[in-house]
Amino acid sequence: MNFFKRLFSSEKKETLNQGLEKTRTGFFSKLAKIIVGKSQVDDEVLDNLEELLISSDVGVETTLKIIHNIEDRVKRDKFMGTNELNEILRTEISGLLKGHEGEETENVFIPKVDGPYVIMVVGVNGVGKTTTIGKLANQLKSQGKKVMLGAADTFRAAAVDQLKIWSERAGVPIVAQGMGSDPASVAFDTLQSAVAQNMDVVLIDTAGRLHNKVGLMNELTKIKRVMQKVMPDAPHEVLLVLDGSTGQNAFEQAKQFTAATEVSALAITKIDGTAKGGVVIGISDQFSIPVKYIGVGEKIGDLQVFNRFEFVDSLFNANADKNA
Repeated sequence: MNFFKRLFSSEKKETLNQGLEKTRTGFFSKLAKIIVGKSQVDDEVLDNLEELLISSDVGVETTLKIIHNIEDRVKRDKFMGTNELNEILRTEISGLLKGHEGEETENVFIPKVDGPYVIMVVGVNGVGKTTTIGKLANQLKSQGKKVMLGAADTFRAAAVDQLKIWSERAGVPIVAQGMGSDPASVAFDTLQSAVAQNMDVVLIDTAGRLHNKVGLMNELTKIKRVMQKVMPDAPHEVLLVLDGSTGQNAFEQAKQFTAATEVSALAITKIDGTAKGGVVIGISDQFSIPVKYIGVGEKIGDLQVFNRFEFVDSLFNANADKNA
């Protein structure tokens, strides 16, 4: 059943299909075993489905929500065949994912603001934060936007060097200072330069250490406060980058960062290398924060704008486009 208007190009859709292949095949091969020999959804099927969703890193609370809704449907309809289960799951999962402004296009959407649109990017080291910034900068530039990077992760020299490499690769300017410099000072200088040069978008990288939550909270708060001296409404977006392949660890990181700062959007990376794609569903539902980007490959164009309907369609029916 094609229940939405196609939004992605066939090339992007195929990349998304391939990126979700491990999650899709792992989940549906196990789902087939659950319903084999069954003609209707009964308590045994629901118990096994609950276990399957939790093992797919959907998360306990979100899983219980899905199971509860299916139970209500069974009670209301008196009978539900196992052949209906896919469609019910598809509908339930689509309803749990949070939409975001701009999801109606495969291009990165940047709202109009007075001056450059400022995105502060947060996340622990190793999740693909700097790579996500580089890929995002590249896509924005290809859409005709003037983009500037700010290397405010001054805790690690490697982070600054990596961001410089991405600035060269994407062909966008960067503001950087030496290792150990004050991150808020870098952010301040970046915004001043961006305003002076009429930039459209500013991407600020920040340090990703979580060992001291109070320190992290204070640092992020200071960066925001100093940026607001240049632009009172900055940052316009706080983007948390999570590694989808870490499953429940990604949940924990989301919990820590949402406690430390006001996260407004999520980027979930490395979905293509794991069968734990269910983490996208649970995190979006539990934290009520929209997933804005999803990483489905290593190529520069493989950071995609997240669309919940395209995601669910690829999760349930990767072959839909091949016959279109």
